[in-house]
Amino acid sequence: MAKSILSGYRIMWMLVMFDLPVITAQERKAATQFRLHLLDMGFSRCQLSVYMRFCSSSAQVQTYCQRVQSSIPQDGQVNILQLTDKQYERIICFKGAKILPANKTPDQFDLFG
Repeated sequence: MAKSILSGYRIMWMLVMFDLPVITAQERKAATQFRLHLLDMGFSRCQLSVYMRFCSSSAQVQTYCQRVQSSIPQDGQVNILQLTDKQYERIICFKGAKILPANKTPDQFDLFG
């Protein structure tokens, strides 16, 4: 039964993509606090304004969506993309023109397997 609950179609990834105003010192401070809050919640930085996190279920994704929402700076634009683990496996990554190795599900997944 555990295998169906933790299948690659139920395990989720969250990508948080954002544009935050950083003109004033106060805006820069709020943007930094937002980024640090994402890191504190277990997100990893993928690109400059793209952070991602592994979640064990869509319910956990919803919990983190609420936490992200509560920390968005005023006038910040934030988009959250949800992917199943199976969809995430199909991501193609490049560095320059070179294709990078396939992304791997984090080791904590092995704890549930």
